[in-house]
Amino acid sequence: MPKLSIALHDNKITHELTEEKITVGRAPDNLIQIDDPSVSSRHAQLIQDGERYELKDLDSTNGTRVNGQVVTQVFLHVGDRVRFGKVEARYESEVTGEAQALPDTAQIKARPAATSEKPADFTNASPFPNRKKEKDTVGLAIMAAGAFAILAMILSLLNLLRLHAPL
Repeated sequence: MPKLSIALHDNKITHELTEEKITVGRAPDNLIQIDDPSVSSRHAQLIQDGERYELKDLDSTNGTRVNGQVVTQVFLHVGDRVRFGKVEARYESEVTGEAQALPDTAQIKARPAATSEKPADFTNASPFPNRKKEKDTVGLAIMAAGAFAILAMILSLLNLLRLHAPL
């Protein structure tokens, strides 16, 4: 039998789906009432179609999501994560035979990331502190003086080779 398990205020409430038409919302006349301000008074509707349920968003203010995707109408599958406003729920079923398979149209597709930027809240997890590059002016001056001395020595050797011995 299909169920909708709702996580609300640190409580998990499970509703068995036995009716053909089930309304979900904040108002008390819904079959599944969710007392949360992010849920519309008439948020969504579950309609039985054979052995499965179709979820329809009823133009709710904060929308309905299934597995992270905004939906207006979708057939639910065992394990689907449903979100009514800010309230999380999960579509479950006690399948006695084979597990309920996803149809070909509902295969999970991998998508590449839209950007490759690091997140704003990213922090380095390395145990080693970051080394900051500081300008070493003394070392730079010593290197420049050494380069100048080597260049002067090469030029003086070349001048010595040009000299001719007296005859």
